[in-house]
Amino acid sequence: MSYYIVMITSYFMKGQANRSKIMNEYVVGEELNGIRLDKCIVSLDTEISRETAQRLIQEDNILVNGKKQKASYKVSVGDKISISKPKPKETNIKPQNIPVEVLYQDQDIIVVNKPKGMVVHPANGNPDGTLVNSLMNICQDSLSGIGGKIRPRNST
Repeated sequence: MSYYIVMITSYFMKGQANRSKIMNEYVVGEELNGIRLDKCIVSLDTEISRETAQRLIQEDNILVNGKKQKASYKVSVGDKISISKPKPKETNIKPQNIPVEVLYQDQDIIVVNKPKGMVVHPANGNPDGTLVNSLMNICQDSLSGIGGKIRPRNST
């Protein structure tokens, strides 16, 4: 008999004000038996990177059979894995019309010639005028989220 990866359910966590987390539960199949928990998570949920899986495990947002485990825990067939993912947050980064030379662009990638001295992303002391602000203007709604943040929609 062969086991398969099965998503049991996906729901908003009960009792959470503003429903700030989404819970997904999985059962480990034979194809994932014996691998590390953090690697298993990446196979179960392709929206989670290994680094994010390790962070979620550390923050007790990933449980195995209702218990905390380390990222190095070896999963077994039949283990029930619960993943509690915080809902992505909107960023407040605004698109800006900043000239940047686009060398290549398609639906998956953009290659630019970043001017020397241009700050890459907003941070303390550089809230705007960055490469990210420029890319948000160039790419508009096609930028994907990263690190649990949703890219704002271009309102221009």
